[in-house]
Amino acid sequence: MFSNVRLPRSLSGWTMAVFGVLAAALGVAGLVSPDSTIRLMGLTPVPGSDRAADDHTLLFLTASSMAALNMGVYYVLAALADWKAFFRWTVPFRLLTFSVFTLAVLTGRAPAGFLGVGLWEGLGALVTGAALWCETRRAARVTA
Repeated sequence: MFSNVRLPRSLSGWTMAVFGVLAAALGVAGLVSPDSTIRLMGLTPVPGSDRAADDHTLLFLTASSMAALNMGVYYVLAALADWKAFFRWTVPFRLLTFSVFTLAVLTGRAPAGFLGVGLWEGLGALVTGAALWCETRRAARVTA
């Protein structure tokens, strides 16, 4: 039944797959239950009846949740294809995301609960980068 199931073929692929599944799951959670996502970041959701007419929080949460779902699927598909170039491209941009999100918290633009999002991106980038580095070193030893 599961004989045709493909799994990632490298450590870096696994890091991408795990990140992708988590991103997709969090994206779906944000679409289905926005208040749960808000609470997950350590924030207090505002009931719909208390929202100002021009409060677009749910709109932005919907947009970022859809982006997370899409990104998660891209990461999983790249992992299944063992597309190492894509893995490499994500590392600096995930570190950039970490930097921007962390600075947003440090400068008061975002609440402290948002720091977890930046740390998740930064840690994921470092783990993927380390896996790619190890794989490159291992391949160099094999060909030497």
